[in-house]
Amino acid sequence: MIELFKMLSNEHRLQILFWLKEPRNHFEAIDIEPEVDDFGVCMSIIQKKIGLSQSTTSSYLSGLVNSGLLLSVREGKWTYYKRNEQQIQELASYIKQQL
Repeated sequence: MIELFKMLSNEHRLQILFWLKEPRNHFEAIDIEPEVDDFGVCMSIIQKKIGLSQSTTSSYLSGLVNSGLLLSVREGKWTYYKRNEQQIQELASYIKQQL
């Protein structure tokens, strides 16, 4: 749980999780692949919206994947990200029951 809370302690990582909750509402339609519900949102689109360097955005996304809060799918040269709703629900349950 400590790693999950570390991931949530950064405003940019929280923003990414917020955007990916409803990606069609937070990214321009032209930027979202038709398969967004299957694959998620491409890293380059997230980086463009958040306005950080590629390496920083990549680091944030990798941390979120490693903590289990995001899922990633590699499709050719592109990597797509979406929320891991099961992990997020487990975290919410932990907070509700333990804290």
